[in-house]
Amino acid sequence: MARASSKKDPYLGKVVAGRYRLESRLGEGGMGVVYRARHVLIDRVVALKLIRPDLRGETHLRAWMLREARAANRVDHAHIVDIHDVGETEDGELYLVMEYLIGTALSTEVAKGPMPLARAVDILEQMCAALGRAHDLGVVHRDLKSDNVMLTNGRGGRQDFVKILDFGLAALARDARLAPKGAVFGTPEYMSPEQARGEDAVAVSDLYSLGVLFYEMLTGKLPFRSPDRDTLLKMQMTSPAPKPSAKRPDLMPEAERICLKLLEKRPEDRFRDGHHLQEELKKLQRSLPSATVWEKADSSDAPAPAPPPPPAPSPGVVEWSRRAATFLRATSRAYPNGNAPETIRQAADRMWDLAARASRLEGELSTHSRKLEAIEKRGRALRAEIGRKVEELAGEESRALRQALTERDRAKRLENAQREAQSTYATLEQNLTSNPTAALYQSLGQAHGRANALGQVVTDYRRRAQEQEDYGKSLRAQIDELRAQLQRYSEALESDLQAGRERIASRVREALGYERSFVDASTILLEHLRQKPECRELLEKIEGEPDIG
Repeated sequence: MARASSKKDPYLGKVVAGRYRLESRLGEGGMGVVYRARHVLIDRVVALKLIRPDLRGETHLRAWMLREARAANRVDHAHIVDIHDVGETEDGELYLVMEYLIGTALSTEVAKGPMPLARAVDILEQMCAALGRAHDLGVVHRDLKSDNVMLTNGRGGRQDFVKILDFGLAALARDARLAPKGAVFGTPEYMSPEQARGEDAVAVSDLYSLGVLFYEMLTGKLPFRSPDRDTLLKMQMTSPAPKPSAKRPDLMPEAERICLKLLEKRPEDRFRDGHHLQEELKKLQRSLPSATVWEKADSSDAPAPAPPPPPAPSPGVVEWSRRAATFLRATSRAYPNGNAPETIRQAADRMWDLAARASRLEGELSTHSRKLEAIEKRGRALRAEIGRKVEELAGEESRALRQALTERDRAKRLENAQREAQSTYATLEQNLTSNPTAALYQSLGQAHGRANALGQVVTDYRRRAQEQEDYGKSLRAQIDELRAQLQRYSEALESDLQAGRERIASRVREALGYERSFVDASTILLEHLRQKPECRELLEKIEGEPDIG
């Protein structure tokens, strides 16, 4: 994760949306500030992004961001960061709650130099799998770069388990009301030619960015570099991609072919989709020597990433009752005749009342939290199931349409030969009227037979192409129905989740109010009873305990 800021942040300690207490600042980007936060009920550590304050008043952008983040969350892929929650606070601040990752940004790794081929291909294949699922469900990343790829440890038996961040959020900055007309947004070093021209990103635009990342992993350098942004954009649009082998002579030709195909300027010259690319990457992986291994640079000396620190000790509501009882004993010692000042009696009674309310509220919150977790679990299972079905159908569609294109290309090539045969037949037929010889009749028959045979083969190729295209259309209809089904189910689940979150947020705010009142009453009693020597022993126990809140 990004390094925390050394400056004191006024947001630290704040509870966002009634559920997430901000613990430390992880970093800041173009769209906002990222914090490590902890769910106040279930002790889950998360990364929480607060979107830029200047976007608070943009109602259309709030709606867009919520829709985009929820669409990205529907992808539900192992190599895409999990989004737990998205919404806006009572102050109108947009927030996005994601899984907390411990690992290294890909940008840090490529800065060390070229990677072993096996490692680069493994990372690329994982990114490709994630993008393939996202594209199948209609979600485009738009700003894929090495800073948006995290390499985590200890998952899936891989030394590098890829997690892609910030799906879809880059488009938030493209709103015309936030920038001059015709402005180009994104990271120019990784930007596709069509994006550099100011066009919106599509699925194959992400594949171009993958090509840049693959080139960077293979060589340790970016394919196009310039200190001038406009020059760099022009290079992305027009300059041929340099060959990686120029910087890495030992590179396998197949790896270079894949890299350069991804970096083609025309979208139609790249891989058709993520499924097409993944098939090629799998072939490349199988061709690598079986003994190929890699180690992270200086991995033996590098310290393991530290897990999130435990929460600061804080007494639960059971401790509230114990503390209230201790204060009651101290008050009884100070005023054995029961003639304590009214403010002291009120403070002690208030503590008992708050402890009882907090205990009831804790049970209620626990019930609500379990219900919410059950809804989240059901939603994840549903998204994963539909996502896998869509991925399977989309992969089959990709193969069918690529086969159809192959058949069309074959037919087109044979059409030229057929026209030549027909032209030869026409010429021989014309010569036959002036010189009807047996040899000419024989040649005429051969030309006629060749033209007919070629025509039949062309017809067969076209028929097979049409069959594959029709099959692809039927698969697409199934995919569209599954996507619509996923959207309906997700919206229904999101409605249930939002209702549950609002109930919890309301009750947590109530609990936080109890907490503040409990601390205030405790402070009144401490300041008063500290002056009573007979209470010193009891007060030392209380003062030695962690503060509530």
